[in-house]
Amino acid sequence: MRINPSILSADFVNLQRDVERIGSADLVHVDVMENHFVPNLTFGPQMVGRLQAISPVPLDVHLMISEADRWAPGYAELGAFSVTFHAEAADDVVATARALRERGSRAGLAVKPGTPIEPYLELLGEFDQVLVMTVEPGFGGQSFMESTMPKLRAVRSAVAARGLDVWLQVDGGIALDTIGIAAEAGADTFVAGSAVYGRDDVEAAISELRAAAVAHSH
Repeated sequence: MRINPSILSADFVNLQRDVERIGSADLVHVDVMENHFVPNLTFGPQMVGRLQAISPVPLDVHLMISEADRWAPGYAELGAFSVTFHAEAADDVVATARALRERGSRAGLAVKPGTPIEPYLELLGEFDQVLVMTVEPGFGGQSFMESTMPKLRAVRSAVAARGLDVWLQVDGGIALDTIGIAAEAGADTFVAGSAVYGRDDVEAAISELRAAAVAHSH
């Protein structure tokens, strides 16, 4: 059960401090937004490169940007451990995933709450991670959408049926009261923003979330 705190909820002026505070996390979730694919703007390659240099844990980069085929490989070249791009923003999800793997990153495919997962189930072997968004992407602090759980179960059963090693990630509204629901539906990798950074003791928050996920996993 992996806990990936999202720096979308960190203090952008003290980002190094806030990244260094989460040494017990599995990865640090970095949301790249360019105000086109989603109505919000965060940061791009320059900031991700700096985070890569200072982070105590590997980078889990989530690209909420258009033209993913064109831009995603550059994030792998920065050394990111994992790069996830949106199915809705790519022309060729397989070619983009292969380009990421060729550059040494894990390849992740993300889908928005309203996007059906069925067209991608037969392609699961091309990916190292599938991210089922549990909110509409773009902003932190939103409420968890339990309506996305059947999609998560569909991915979990397809992964299990084919004996694949694909991480199943959820992102959006993940907190102590929702992480168990997602773990039960098959998630093993959890992005948590305010549930970690909203607490004074971020390390305690991480271990409590991990324990809650483990308690509900199969």
